[in-house]
Amino acid sequence: MSRVRLIAVPVAAALVLGAILLLATGTDPLAAYGAIVSGAFGPDGIGDTLAYAVPVAGMATALAIPLRAGMVNLGGEGQLVLGAISALAVGLYVPGPGPVKVILALLAGVVAGAAYAALAAVCENRLGVPLLISTLLLSYPAMSLAGYLVRFPVKDAGSSLPQSPQLSARLPEIDGVTTGIFLVVAVIAVYAVIDARTPAGFETKVTGWAPRFAAYAGIDRPKLTLRLLAASGGTAGLVGAIAVLGFPYRFIDGALITPQYTWIGLLAALLAGASPLGTLLAAVFFAALTSGGFAMERATQVPRELTAVLQAVLIIFLAATSGVFKRKAKRA
Repeated sequence: MSRVRLIAVPVAAALVLGAILLLATGTDPLAAYGAIVSGAFGPDGIGDTLAYAVPVAGMATALAIPLRAGMVNLGGEGQLVLGAISALAVGLYVPGPGPVKVILALLAGVVAGAAYAALAAVCENRLGVPLLISTLLLSYPAMSLAGYLVRFPVKDAGSSLPQSPQLSARLPEIDGVTTGIFLVVAVIAVYAVIDARTPAGFETKVTGWAPRFAAYAGIDRPKLTLRLLAASGGTAGLVGAIAVLGFPYRFIDGALITPQYTWIGLLAALLAGASPLGTLLAAVFFAALTSGGFAMERATQVPRELTAVLQAVLIIFLAATSGVFKRKAKRA
């Protein structure tokens, strides 16, 4: 069963269910969906969609990397925040010209995220702690550390909010969208090449398809887990660094967690089956749903939370149809 059909069926089903819910509230579904599209991709909304798609696509790619091998990294939020804090520390305390500090801050975010995610891999390989548990639980110390830092040691003295001072080292913007978008696209391109053209990509896919066969074929799963988690965490840390070096050029406690970049990114990776291009398209789709939801709320008085319902229903239908198609394939 082609991936296109596997995705098209749940998307169509989710839209039909959303239309039923809209009709139940007395709202024209076509008007509501039209408001979402125009709000997400119209001249007044495309900038917001792209700005939101940058961290979502970055986190979706970060989580898709291990997911390709059947490994789920639930610690994206901790790796994201730790990468942001590391970039902040470089931006605040490392001397040098702006462009050099930006590069060093980005590298610091990558290294911090990669090292922290690799720690979760070590917990599984050496201590037998399942990856789901180790990645998830390691997020909380990272987020708590970040919260402490912006409340006390690096708090902006002129503000009552838990936030850091503004950075002088900044990523430039184009029409309100950070140029970090090019870094995210570059990461996705590298991921696509490795996935399709290298032995490492083949080993990853084989492990995801058939773990037992991969073990019999001599693929070293502990080493693969370490590599994939480091790459995943490094990508998440890069996204955090991009967020801090972009507007508002500071770290604000909770600002990277509240928009749920990590969980929406995970939904996008699941929807696309962790394929590089599919993950990017799914991330843009979810970003458009989120930004277009505000326009729908203004135009039709339908709460934007409906878009969250659509996202959840979409994943449920995806899981259901995937199971049905797999059973059909086995019978065939």
